[in-house]
This record gives sequence, structure tokens and C-alpha cells, in this order.
Amino acid sequence: MSLVWARVLLTAYRLFGSSIYPFLGSYLAVRASKGKEDPDRRRERYGHASVIRPEGPVVWVHAASVGETTAVIPLMEEVHRRGISVVLTTGTVTSATVASERLGDTIIHQYVPLDLKPAISRFLDYWKPDLALIAESEIWPVTILELGARQMPQVLVNGRLSDRSFRNWRKRPHLAEALFENMSLVIAQSDVDAERFRILGARPVTVSGNLKVDTLPPPYDEAEYKKLKQWVGDRQVWAAVSTHAGEEDIAADVHESLKASHKALTIIVPRHPERADDVEEMLEARGLVTARRSRGDVITAETQVYLGDTIGEMGLYLNLSQIAFVGRSLTSTGGQNPLEPAMCDCVILSGRNIQNFRDSYRSLIKNGGARLVNDGETLAKSVEFLMSNRRASDKMRAAARKTVEELSGALPRTIMALEPYINPLTVKAELRHEPGRKPKW
Repeated sequence: MSLVWARVLLTAYRLFGSSIYPFLGSYLAVRASKGKEDPDRRRERYGHASVIRPEGPVVWVHAASVGETTAVIPLMEEVHRRGISVVLTTGTVTSATVASERLGDTIIHQYVPLDLKPAISRFLDYWKPDLALIAESEIWPVTILELGARQMPQVLVNGRLSDRSFRNWRKRPHLAEALFENMSLVIAQSDVDAERFRILGARPVTVSGNLKVDTLPPPYDEAEYKKLKQWVGDRQVWAAVSTHAGEEDIAADVHESLKASHKALTIIVPRHPERADDVEEMLEARGLVTARRSRGDVITAETQVYLGDTIGEMGLYLNLSQIAFVGRSLTSTGGQNPLEPAMCDCVILSGRNIQNFRDSYRSLIKNGGARLVNDGETLAKSVEFLMSNRRASDKMRAAARKTVEELSGALPRTIMALEPYINPLTVKAELRHEPGRKPKW
């Protein structure tokens, strides 16, 4: 396939999207019934704005879910600090909740429009963004093409390509080039990611590091922490966080294997809280006394497992724990972000399926701040060892903190790379507030 035919195919894709656009109401209704859409704001998915556009320059930031949203919060705060309005779009209800809790009225939140020409065109016609910042690996063809057709600068920030995504794009090199040629700039997380984007046709590409390292530790309610800490008392606590199906069973196995002398409390935090009923049913079937965060259950001396089935409280669970197993790494693939446990002073354990966070884990393991396990049995042995060896666990925690410090700096590097796009908007915003002021040049 030539580059010309790739462009023709993408044009056909845009037209096909327009043809199915009128029939998507039932699709969104089903998602809303499952809690995956906000029924009161469903029109935003069609590109209809629910907020008045502010005057002056606007930067559109898109972050798919919670992790991406958290990563770009400091960047959005810096853009807002310069007097530029920020419209953040996300694709999940949970990410919208996080944005509201962390940013309040600092930014405008909208649900991302469907990647179909009528929805995207309506969104762009209304908001008229001066710059689009897309986080990590959100490659939406129609959105990219529409921004390109309007000659609106679009930059991929904190850019990342997983092994699987890269392999898929490599099979369609001309399609990749036809899309990435519309990007004004790609700011990649690592040298490996940067090279992958270059191979796929992106120009120019620079490296910033991972923005997630430059975020603050996950927040938590201090009063709630003190209350739960009092309930826990002197018990040793380990957590299995961001778990996927099968990993909660492994965490239960680990708990049952721990020596009674540890008086251990196990915290399990499913990646998707809607699975909490199934997880609780499994735990109770095994005879494990379970308390549930969403119900406000009290942690008593008899409680064996605390089920963290709430959104936005990862900081609470991690600060209660001394050891954290990071999920999606034993029974599923890709891994989850290990830097949040590192920031919360936890020893980090993980399975070996960590392709999506390879660079972070490589640095943590090199410094001695994380340990990979092969299966549930080795996870149990590692938790047992760390609970019994204070010196070893303290050494790992110190190494994890050191790693976070070494990996920091992505935010200033990202802002520096964006200066050619943000500086003109900063001047424009200043002139709007000071009509008599003349540009410095």
C-alpha cells in the first residue's frame, strides 16, 4: 500500500464513520446502563458543548483514563497559570471524577467526542482550540485528520507505544505515516518510544521522560488515613493494587500462606471497582473475613482482607501498606504504574508482564527498588521474606525513592519542548487582559 492509497483509505474511513453516526445512540445507551457513560452528559460524546467557551486562547488536552489524566495535571496547571484556558477531555467516568477532584474549576472538562467526523467537527467548530495536546498513546484517526485539515497544531505528550501497538502499526506503515505526518511534534517518554514513533513517520520527535514521575504522590484524606491507621494498629499490611481477574485469588493465596505471627492485613484494590462484588464473593467463599471500603466497614482485629473498591483513594491504600504488589502483571499483561507505590514509600513487587512500564521497572530493578516474581508462590515467599526482614524492606524502599528522584524532570522538559506553541498563546492571553500593552518584540 502506497502513502497515497493510505490517505484514500483514511478518507473512506471518515466517510464510513459519518454514515453510522446516526445509529450510535443505542451503543451509548448500553454503555450508560453499565456505568461507563454519564447519562446526563451523553450529548458531549456527539461534540455538543455543555459549557460556554471562554474568551481568549484555548488549549485542548485529551487524556483517555485515570492514569493519563493524573500524568498531565501538572502540565495543565502550568498552561492555566499562563492565563490560557484548558479544555480537558477524557473517555471514562472515573477519569472525569479524578479531574474534578484534583482540578476543580481550574479547567473545563468535557467527555471526548466520538472519533467520527460529525462529532469531531462540531467539537472543533465550537471550541476552536489553538493547540491540541494528546496524552500517551491515544491515536484516533478522524480526530488527527480533522485537526490536520484545519492546520491546528497537535502534539503527542508523554508519548508511548507498547510492543503490541508498535507491531500492529508496523504492519501498516503507510497508514501510520499518513496519520503521524499530521502531528506537529511527538514528545516521547523514552528513547525506545521515540525511535518507534520515528519509524512510523512522526517528525519531529523528542524525549522528555515519563510525566507520571513528576506528579505529586496520589492524594488521600488525612482524617480518613488516621482513622484507618488506628483500626489497623500495629498489624503488618501489604496490598495488591490495580489487580485484574485472577490476581485477587493469588492475593488471597498469599494471605493464607503468611505466618500467623505477622497478624497481616491484606488490602486488595481491583483495577475496576465494578468487579468488587465478585471479588468479595470469592474471598468469603474461602472463609476470609472481608471489610469493604465502599460500605464504610470497620477494620477489626478479625478482618483479614480490606477490599478497596473506591475511586481516587489509591493514596490512602498505599500509605497504609508497607508492601505493594502491582497488578496486571501475573494473570494479565502490560503491567500498571509502579511509581505511585514508590512515591508512597512501599516496597514494590510485580509479575513479569510489565511491557507497558518497562523503563520504570528497569530503573527500579537496577536500583534495587522493585522485585519481579514468577507466580503466586514466589509472590507469597517475597511478601513473607519482606515482612520478616525489616532491613531488606527498608533498603528497597530507599532505592525506590531514589529511583523516583532520578527519573524526575519530565515536566520541565515537556514544557520546554512546547514553548514554541505555548509562548504565542501566553502573549495573546496577556494582551487580552491588558489591551494597552504592546508586544515586547
